[in-house]
Amino acid sequence: MNVDLETLSRDELQKLINDAQKALKSVDARRMAEAKRAAEMAAKEYGFSLEDVVQSSGKSSKGAPKYVNPADASQTWTGRGRKPNWLIEAMQAGKSLDDMAL
Repeated sequence: MNVDLETLSRDELQKLINDAQKALKSVDARRMAEAKRAAEMAAKEYGFSLEDVVQSSGKSSKGAPKYVNPADASQTWTGRGRKPNWLIEAMQAGKSLDDMAL
């Protein structure tokens, strides 16, 4: 498809962009459906449903938060892994873990 973009008006260019975006969405939707069918078939070969495979392949949950940032309640920590900066800073300022426990 050869289109001389220089000869198109602004409205024609905008329509071309919109049409191309719709076509891309359509292609993506078809490819996603094909990928899902292929994944379902592969799972079925091993005696599983795709849902079984997806559910079992997810990481384990992070766990329930045990500590909260007193300055920002949206920041929590489960007590596992590296301590967040807000916790380190609060402890350096004299707070204890118990002060931040939920």
